Amino acid sequence: MDIVEYLASQTGIAKQEVERLIVQAPLMYKVYKIPKRGVGFRVIAQPSKEIKKLQRSAVEILEKILPVHEKAMAYQKGKDIKSNALLHVKNDYLLKMDFEDFFNSINPELFNSSMEKDGIEIKGANAVWLNRLLFWNPSKRKNGKIILSIGAPSSPLISNYVMYRFDCALDDYCNANGIMYSRYADDLTFSTSKKGVLFLIPDLVRKTLKNKSYKRISIKQSKTVFSSKAHNRHVTGVTLNNNGNISIGRDRKRMLSSLIFKASNNELSPDELLSLKGQVGQAFYIDYKFKSSMLKKYGNRVIKKILGENNEKT
Repeated sequence: MDIVEYLASQTGIAKQEVERLIVQAPLMYKVYKIPKRGVGFRVIAQPSKEIKKLQRSAVEILEKILPVHEKAMAYQKGKDIKSNALLHVKNDYLLKMDFEDFFNSINPELFNSSMEKDGIEIKGANAVWLNRLLFWNPSKRKNGKIILSIGAPSSPLISNYVMYRFDCALDDYCNANGIMYSRYADDLTFSTSKKGVLFLIPDLVRKTLKNKSYKRISIKQSKTVFSSKAHNRHVTGVTLNNNGNISIGRDRKRMLSSLIFKASNNELSPDELLSLKGQVGQAFYIDYKFKSSMLKKYGNRVIKKILGENNEKT
């Protein structure tokens, strides 16, 4: 298959124009920063409208041939932060680890070598076209290094795929040792009810990265956290309760309840109300008890107004 011809046929863009766009693609990004939770900023590099269109068409065919592990919980249909947390809620001991600068640590060399190891036949000109289409040049120099960006519609699939061999190795070890493993983008979570076994995991993760040729990907040491039922446990922003249930946590409940109160008194701007709608929708999805308490406290009318619902069901 000729990737350029495929993209031209899928998008309706002339083949010559597709080639021109792909040649320029690594430079056609708008870059901005958003604050991280806590300290610092996250750099978002968003491709132009034309490049996004080509990337989305590329994803349609790549997702049919690039394997993604079942324990990769981000960007997958039917999987999210709730399903990720539920994998771990019954276990007593928890370990969380983070990759350092995850997306930007992925480059064409890792992508190409992963496909070669997996026997995926995308080589020659097709590989060159894909590399230019899927990766971003942050330096904007003519021969600058290209990396995966946060902001491209193709980056979630590529990041999940290149970690496939890593996920397989970690999950195999964990299954053999009574440990639950999952990865949500750059967040690694391990849980078990066997005391002491999680202390072997950080060294295992580092060795697996080295042995599986993930030279540029490393662990953020400050984010390696062990916890147990004796302490607060959180997985991708979801609180694991000792009774085996999940919740959004006490502090978030208080904050959202305060905002719902303000909304009930028309004290929020349209933008604030729109933001609250998303937050409340997610909170209700994760924590049904919180939903029940807010309905009881503020009533159907207020909650439906925030959620933008016009039917009788909430």
